[in-house]
Amino acid sequence: MTDAASTGPLDGITVLDLTAMLAGPYATMVLGDLGARVIKVEAAEGDMVRPSARLPGDDDPKGFGGYFQSINRNKESIVVDLKSPEGKDIVRKLVLQSDIVVENFRAGVMERLGLSYEELREIRPGIVYGCVRGFGDARTGRSPYADWPAFDVVSQAMGGLMGITGPAGGEPMKVGAGVGDTVPALFLATGILAALHRARATGESQFVDVGMYDAVLAICERIVYQHSYLGENPGPEGSGHPLLCPFGLFPTTDGHIAIACPRDHFWAILAEEMGRRELATDPRFRTNEDRVRHRAETDRIVGEWAAGLSKQEIMARLGGRIPLGPVNRAADIFQDPHTALRNMLASVEQPGTRGREVQIVNTPIHVLETPGGVRKRAPLLGEDTDRLLSELGYGPDDISKLHATGVVA
Repeated sequence: MTDAASTGPLDGITVLDLTAMLAGPYATMVLGDLGARVIKVEAAEGDMVRPSARLPGDDDPKGFGGYFQSINRNKESIVVDLKSPEGKDIVRKLVLQSDIVVENFRAGVMERLGLSYEELREIRPGIVYGCVRGFGDARTGRSPYADWPAFDVVSQAMGGLMGITGPAGGEPMKVGAGVGDTVPALFLATGILAALHRARATGESQFVDVGMYDAVLAICERIVYQHSYLGENPGPEGSGHPLLCPFGLFPTTDGHIAIACPRDHFWAILAEEMGRRELATDPRFRTNEDRVRHRAETDRIVGEWAAGLSKQEIMARLGGRIPLGPVNRAADIFQDPHTALRNMLASVEQPGTRGREVQIVNTPIHVLETPGGVRKRAPLLGEDTDRLLSELGYGPDDISKLHATGVVA
């Protein structure tokens, strides 16, 4: 965890976070990691992922698991009933103090609440309003699926990613990580920052919309030109690459290793290490194009060589000389000196376990002069409600009344 007093490049920016689950919270997490103040608005039951991946023996009755902790660090929590007039008024007051609003409700929800982009920009000119939905927002192009709910597996499927993932020639397969949520979140964070730059320059409000389907399609860009240029309809391709060779995973005595030698000088180094120097000049293997045409034979040669060695033996021989790396699992990553030296595993307090520390992944964005990162654990449900209400000008009696009527918690 970074020094709580340190500030990232977004210090001074306030984000009102009306998101839940993964895609929306991940986008606001990125902004929080970069130094923004993120105020998370939750319903009385809290973000539905709060109880997920709880530690054994956790005595927090409201739930505070690893899922929530991982993507809601650096945030404050206020519990507000958005369906009540008083609750909506609290949100509008929070908007007045915010630079960015982010939500990931289904289309039409914010309009029904009276908190749409058009309504919020009237009370807060210059606001940047970001949203992520399964199939985008009608303001930027109404999808025939606009009203459909979506999760990670749906956007991976429809955006084309699953269609090229899995054993070569086999069935489509979901990518293990929730990239159908996190990739749209990264696009949204990028768009929000671009819109904020423009809003700061012009004083005009900005609306930023990312569809999960669209974002997954964007990272599958190769299938579009393959179909347009070559008339192909790519299917699952295993761990290889249709245009590069050798490029993929090869079994070793203790697992698998990734080797990528599409450049001919890398291939020459690998050929020499395999004791097959002649392969660097053999017309079947000399260039990447040659090797692609003879992919099965190329992969067989490399695979037979790798199968007689351990991952570490191959790394010791070729590490730093050609692009390669072992297939790591979580335990391997925890032991890799890279993650410690790059501060990629942050320790945070786990409430409800008598101060036990747990690890979550840190930000990969390193800014030298104004570093960001994990500064504090995720908030308990409503942990900051009273303090935030005080900042908005509510007195002690007003706060007590709001609690008594269930408007806040």
